[in-house]
Amino acid sequence: MTDQELDFETAVFDKEYIELGGRREAIVRGGRHLFDRLPAAFAGVNQIGVIGWGPQGSAQAQNLRDSLNGAIKVSVGLRAGSSSFAKARAAGFSEDDGTLGEMFDVIAASDLVILLISDAAQTELAEQVFAALRPGTTLGLSHGFLLGYLTDAGGQFPAEIDVIGVCPKGMGASVRALYVQGAEVNGAGINASFAVHQDVTGHATDRALGWAVGLGAPYTFQTTLHSEYLSDLSGERGILLGGVHGIVESLYRRFRDQGLSADDAFRHSTEAVTGPISRIISKDGLIGLYQQLDAEGQATFARAYSASYPPALELTHEIYDEVRSGNEIRSVVLAGHRLGRFPMGKIDQSTMWQVGVRVRAERADHEIPLDPFTAGVFCGVLMAQVDVLLEHGHPYSEIANESVIEAVDSLNPYMHARGVAYMVDNCSTTARLGSRKWAPRFDYLLTQQAYPEVDDPTQTLDGPFKEFEAHLIHDVLRVCAEMRPSVDIFVE
Repeated sequence: MTDQELDFETAVFDKEYIELGGRREAIVRGGRHLFDRLPAAFAGVNQIGVIGWGPQGSAQAQNLRDSLNGAIKVSVGLRAGSSSFAKARAAGFSEDDGTLGEMFDVIAASDLVILLISDAAQTELAEQVFAALRPGTTLGLSHGFLLGYLTDAGGQFPAEIDVIGVCPKGMGASVRALYVQGAEVNGAGINASFAVHQDVTGHATDRALGWAVGLGAPYTFQTTLHSEYLSDLSGERGILLGGVHGIVESLYRRFRDQGLSADDAFRHSTEAVTGPISRIISKDGLIGLYQQLDAEGQATFARAYSASYPPALELTHEIYDEVRSGNEIRSVVLAGHRLGRFPMGKIDQSTMWQVGVRVRAERADHEIPLDPFTAGVFCGVLMAQVDVLLEHGHPYSEIANESVIEAVDSLNPYMHARGVAYMVDNCSTTARLGSRKWAPRFDYLLTQQAYPEVDDPTQTLDGPFKEFEAHLIHDVLRVCAEMRPSVDIFVE
């Protein structure tokens, strides 16, 4: 079955079909009114083990515990001696009632094991994890990295277990924060994709959907684990993290060279992207952003878009090829071996990011400019990622979430509140490494290729933009926006 032909059957939830760009996709809408169906979705599951207490582990464990409300035990498993035991206890998990324990003990006792340790740890401990799983149990992943690693290494999952994926389209802090908001607004949460890689028990689909609904996903769409890791790794190296980081650093220098003050250069670059540009795209889509500009602004947008799209398309193809070939996975694994000796440093130490601390402290949102040049560059890079994923046949819902919705509804709001370092460094180690590796490439290509073309009066620069207004992603985002919760994420 190809990604375009995906479909599923569920005995517990209400499946519906949506039309996205001429394709039909099946989804399940979430909401707290469905929590009483979770025991049926998890039929045969007496304990769910959430392994790890990183951003995703802590968020998912708490969300599932709160959604199940005691109907099924949710137990957190950690490495012996981990400093995260204290954090898990503070969140209400305890050795005394069996909701907290050593990770392999929890794995052995659980019927659904949600493995949320770092990607490097998953590759290191995979065989031990597989050995601890009982036949007939279900292994859950929130990222397809382990599948990519096994494929590259010639390994495979144990044949006698289910393997499913539920992948929230946002960082762990967003998964928890929007779930908490859902107590006031039913349906608030982070969208999720789900995949069934192996179904030994016959219950894999309903268990995956129950997991997604229990996390608070407003809607859950289907993908494959293979498709998910290709789009996810490529996306976080692209517009979600590496791309946006490279964009704003290149724009800041450009605006400074044009004579703007340091504060105004930051406002026209970073603040514009994470503030008005992201907010408008979130509600009205890319075309809505363009339509809010006046005639002069639209002309500036079109020129910046047309200059930025080609180098971004080339680079995003390179990123996708590096992920698909296994090179990027091997790079992450090798980096994991070096981190003990060479830990990742902070990425906000340059003058630009120190200016950003001051600008955020003095911010008045109504004073942040909707800069049309910045908007054109951002959308040009974003659309390049959309087109690469389209070319490789990913589901439209996955493309929209991995390229647009996750950026504007989850990651960028945290960058707006706390800075790029917070946004990047509260994601997974894999994402952090990818951003650090690829952001300089986006910066370089925009600075060396796109901006000189914009400044050359002999360049017409209208080719790429001719495809923009009629692009199918606008209809896809319009449909997705109809399923968007009525709240914006809060950042404490």
